Amino acid sequence: MELAVQKKNQSFRLPVDLIERLKLLAKRQNRSLNNFVETLLLGAAYNEPNEETLAAMAEARSGKLRDSEPLDLSSIEAMEKSMGL
Repeated sequence: MELAVQKKNQSFRLPVDLIERLKLLAKRQNRSLNNFVETLLLGAAYNEPNEETLAAMAEARSGKLRDSEPLDLSSIEAMEKSMGL
């Protein structure tokens, strides 16, 4: 059984062009503007990278990956092997 989520009306002032862009993006996904914006905000508020992802991001920023051999993309197995997995 799902619990009802309490919701509260809130008013925001946003630029007209931003609202029009959000409406367009919502329409492309066959969603209401409210649902589209709520989903974006939930993602921004609650999707934090885990430790493994943070470590990978730090490694990528450090430039360590730039000197590595190119990945073999001929198959999944070849790619994993070229990644050292």
